[in-house]
Amino acid sequence: MSKNTHNNKIWLITRREYFTRVRNKTFLLSTFLLPLMIILFIAGSVIVASQGKSRYRIAVIDANGYFKNYLKTDSALAFDFSPGIDTLNYADKGCTAVLIIPLLPEGQKTIYRLKYKKQLGLAAASDLEQRIGNAIVDHQIYEKTSISRSRLDSIRKNADIAEMHSFEDRGTVAKASSQGASTAVGYVSGILIYMLTFIYGAAVMRGVMEEKTNRIAEVIVSSVKPFQLMMGKIMGIGAVGLTQFLLWVIFLFGLTLVAQLLIPHDVMREVQQLQQANAMGNISAAPVSQTAQKVSQITGFLSAPNWGLILVCFLFYFIGGYLFYSALFAAVGSAVNEDVQEAQSLMLPITMPVIFSFFIMTIAVQDPGGKLAVWASIIPFSSPIVMMARIPFGVPGTVPWWQLALSMTLLVAGFIFTVWMAGKIYRTGILMYGKKPTWKTMWKWAFKA
Repeated sequence: MSKNTHNNKIWLITRREYFTRVRNKTFLLSTFLLPLMIILFIAGSVIVASQGKSRYRIAVIDANGYFKNYLKTDSALAFDFSPGIDTLNYADKGCTAVLIIPLLPEGQKTIYRLKYKKQLGLAAASDLEQRIGNAIVDHQIYEKTSISRSRLDSIRKNADIAEMHSFEDRGTVAKASSQGASTAVGYVSGILIYMLTFIYGAAVMRGVMEEKTNRIAEVIVSSVKPFQLMMGKIMGIGAVGLTQFLLWVIFLFGLTLVAQLLIPHDVMREVQQLQQANAMGNISAAPVSQTAQKVSQITGFLSAPNWGLILVCFLFYFIGGYLFYSALFAAVGSAVNEDVQEAQSLMLPITMPVIFSFFIMTIAVQDPGGKLAVWASIIPFSSPIVMMARIPFGVPGTVPWWQLALSMTLLVAGFIFTVWMAGKIYRTGILMYGKKPTWKTMWKWAFKA
């Protein structure tokens, strides 16, 4: 059989898999409704978080007598220093918790306690601890210097005059960057690779299982080789995933353009003035409205990452990760029969590295240059997810070119190996019925057949 005939048969199977799924109503609904659902979910979460933030009322029992002068009530925390409140009746008095501060001798570590019936949130507890620390520092300054409390409060209020802007050093130039944007893009990229690997890898396995169960595979393999059938199925379903992702990019890009058109012209002019002033390092020279400042912050947030590099790398790692894992999913689908539990038991060695990669990704976005993040972004089993979490933090800054090149090379070698191994398993398993498969049996099919 000629090479052209071999490729034509793979192409025909790829087209069949692709158009069968693209014309499905489920594909159309998930493609266009999923981005809207994600946007609505994020917007709803922000609204709920901003409007539903709890306000805690803390009763304070202070043996030192000075915390009342420093712990100020605001929208997040309210402090009650009423002498009639104690550890027994604080809840009846409408307080969330009672703060018990013993005498704090200078130079000695002393524990203070917070007693509650309803636990404070993590942010509120951290805020309370910081305020107590600041109160102790302020009191020490007040006691050991001649500064008045009012002057100390005024200094603290007027001290918020500096704002840090981050720039990635690229030798002769420096590009503005954003830790928040890099973290957000890293999370989203890693989660997308994680989800798409599972969704389309499982789709390959289900497709193979259905054809084997319905005995369609027996008819197909009479005219094509099992490897051609497997590759056509993998490429067709992978093309569906690529189409869906590209449509999401176009859809979000269109929403961005529409959002820019809805912003008033005078606001956009102020945004441009503010950006020019920031570029020249003269922020005070651009008096603009609060709306323009918020729009400028959003545009700066979105423009900080290197979107071109991120998009190219995302496509590479999606395709590489998909080929790496979908071949293994296809091998499992060809080996099992109608029993779903068989498929689940065989899937465990495949899904566990993906799940572990997701957990490592959450660590990598917090420490993208750490040893765990570096090695996990190079090993093919985890590199598609972890590397995409690191790339938004900067290339070649956080991710040197050699790490990116080595990661890509090993991923290519990895999916060539898994496709070869899965092809040998698929060749035997697709026509095997009645026998309960194990990984030991599949290993023999791959390396001893």
